[in-house]
Amino acid sequence: MSTPDDLSSDTAGQLPTTREQRWRLILGQQADGSCGALPKPLQGIDLALSALYEPEGQGGLNRRGGRGGSAPNVARWLGDIRRYFPSSVVQVMQRDALQRLNLTQMLLEKEMLEQVQPDVHLVANLIGLSQVIPAETKDTARMVVRAVVDDLLRRLEEPMRSAVTGALDRARRNRRPRLAEIDWHRTIRSNLRHWQPELRTVVPQELVGYGRKARKPQREVLLCIDQSGSMAASVVYSSIFGAVMASLPAVSTRLVVFDTEVVDMSEQLDDPVDLLFGVQLGGGTDIHRAVSYCQGLIREPHGAILVLISDLYEGGVEDKLLARAHELVESGVQFIVLLALSDEGTPSYDQQLAGKLAALGVPSFACTPDAFPGLMAAAIRRDDINQWAGANGLLAIRGR
Repeated sequence: MSTPDDLSSDTAGQLPTTREQRWRLILGQQADGSCGALPKPLQGIDLALSALYEPEGQGGLNRRGGRGGSAPNVARWLGDIRRYFPSSVVQVMQRDALQRLNLTQMLLEKEMLEQVQPDVHLVANLIGLSQVIPAETKDTARMVVRAVVDDLLRRLEEPMRSAVTGALDRARRNRRPRLAEIDWHRTIRSNLRHWQPELRTVVPQELVGYGRKARKPQREVLLCIDQSGSMAASVVYSSIFGAVMASLPAVSTRLVVFDTEVVDMSEQLDDPVDLLFGVQLGGGTDIHRAVSYCQGLIREPHGAILVLISDLYEGGVEDKLLARAHELVESGVQFIVLLALSDEGTPSYDQQLAGKLAALGVPSFACTPDAFPGLMAAAIRRDDINQWAGANGLLAIRGR
């Protein structure tokens, strides 16, 4: 539940002024006797909180009875919490409403969607419900998803683009540059030991140049994403990053989603919204089948990076998956497992399978969206990914 300190600036004149009032908001209506009744300016905040956390009380969101739907109550509540609380708290309360009150219907009404504060979790719910959203609501749902996608692109595109292009430039250093290609800063740093005091200058023994423009992609990146329901937020972030990398000529990017079937979504990377609405969340999991498909796409193993985003609960044949992973590593492919690509920390995952993959040289850890550009840069440079993860506070699974 939100605390009074989380209230938005719009309600500055309605903030609780006494300790009793704060406790009354936290404890709910049953504390009227011990804490006293709330003054009128605080009653709207109290109703918004009690509608969610005391759902059987007055104004509760899951009240039953009569022939009318609950849509007006929920739509009004969505408007109230946006007025009383900041965006970060609104998003928490929306998720609480979905989980506590089973309000999936809230996402199926146009009026409600127009009131919702968009975030990644809402997009994940819309994706999961995409097949049952009424036709008259689909345009609104796409607008909500578009708003979140555009916001994520604004936040994540430049870090991703800079990290990847910078890593590619370093990975293909030009040791015999023409005059116009010399990187003077790196050349001077590399030759400081050749400083000539009498001349007061550096006499370079080695020239370092910018990488020449490649005529073909320098790296193959394959994002292989488990589309089981628990990976929904990871699917959203992966689609955003996939779209950014697909726009870079030096990177050949493929995006594959899977449950028991494998679907190649690479052709839709130019529009992440279309891609997301093409995902079918839920179902079983056949990781081996998906990894096998991705292996068949790889043209130059030593320049390929395969990122499997999955909680590793394998519904297929585990031994075949491990054999396939061994083949990929031995061929030179950088194979990385992300147990999640989200802000929510490490999810529940198959620890034994993660340990077995780590023993084969496949690092496994959960990664936040903010850290993902750095991960891809490290993979492009062919750094030790376990060391990179440790240096960035990400706990890699130990091999078994």
